Amino acid sequence: MTSGKLVFKNITRRRGRFVFTLLGIVIGMTCFVTFMALGGSLKSQIERESAALGANLIVTPKGSCAYEQVSILTGEQLPTTITTDEVGAIRSIEGMKAIPYLAERSAIDNRPVSVLGILPAETMTFKNWDVSAGRYFVSEDAEGTVLGSVLAGQFGLEPGAEVRIRGTMVPVIGVLAETGGKDDLTVFLSMPVAQKLYEQEGLVSYVAVRVDRLDEVDLYAMKIEEKVSLGVVSDKQMLSAVLSIVGTVNITLQLIAAVSILAAAFGIVNTMMTATYERKREIGILLAMGANRARIFHLFLLESGIYGFLGGLAGAVLGVGASVLAAPYISQNAVTSFIKGSQTSVDPLMVIGAVLFSTLIAMAAGLYPAWKAAKLSPVEAISYE
Repeated sequence: MTSGKLVFKNITRRRGRFVFTLLGIVIGMTCFVTFMALGGSLKSQIERESAALGANLIVTPKGSCAYEQVSILTGEQLPTTITTDEVGAIRSIEGMKAIPYLAERSAIDNRPVSVLGILPAETMTFKNWDVSAGRYFVSEDAEGTVLGSVLAGQFGLEPGAEVRIRGTMVPVIGVLAETGGKDDLTVFLSMPVAQKLYEQEGLVSYVAVRVDRLDEVDLYAMKIEEKVSLGVVSDKQMLSAVLSIVGTVNITLQLIAAVSILAAAFGIVNTMMTATYERKREIGILLAMGANRARIFHLFLLESGIYGFLGGLAGAVLGVGASVLAAPYISQNAVTSFIKGSQTSVDPLMVIGAVLFSTLIAMAAGLYPAWKAAKLSPVEAISYE
């Protein structure tokens, strides 16, 4: 009998044990792949959003923490305390371009969406937007809303439709071309309209600043701080702070996944140790028929590896499916917005790596039982009842 047939016969001999051991691995790997898929590509997602912001400096309310900086990149609602006079003082500094934003929230079909009040003409130039359907704002205080492309597709909204914002029906006048960032999921209003709807006349949430000379970013930051009593952070500082916060989430997910895999590994050890004691007589017969200890060791190691491969394969498929299904139901906040955004595409290398990882962990768990089985003497094993 070949090694493959012998291993298959052994793992299916106790079908109940086989199923439950396999389930332990499947559950562990499903958790692992789900968490990795939800937390994957966080760094690239954050860097992409930071680049899309198009700013070298961000002016925020005095005392803002890194959490507010995360919210700027994700489009979450922000404290609105920067006054029009302060914006004017910042914009009066030569050698830079400053664009104010009012960041708020609303809901469409009971699903939360980001709302951004903008200076239409300046923001379009600042971000290099294009319009894919309808038209753009014709003036700085134009009525109506322009939607991000992905948001318009999700809700089936086209120019001529209406959306309710804070109890007011606002007509959709246009849809932006896809940008690849959070702008695709945002509702845009002209600044005066947004301030009126949210009762924030004369106030904005933050100001994005692009300087003419990149080597003088620190100098411009000092000039802004001299003009107004507000917080100023560079794009690099903000990126570092956001990566630090969101990186903690990713590490937490990895630790949870590691516990799941560790529990599954102990299940394999238990199953293989039990099999070693139950099949002592069979091992003795194999040794008496000429099988060497290396073959016994390899048979048990192969058996545990099959558990890992099958469990990893099933867990990877279920984990990818679970991440896709779970993402829409994750509570929206400044951190989970990155998680939601980062899982939209499945990395084949992650799936292959998960299956390989599962197989290696299972084989590592089977090393001791395989060594115990190979250590038996033929006489001791054959005489076992």
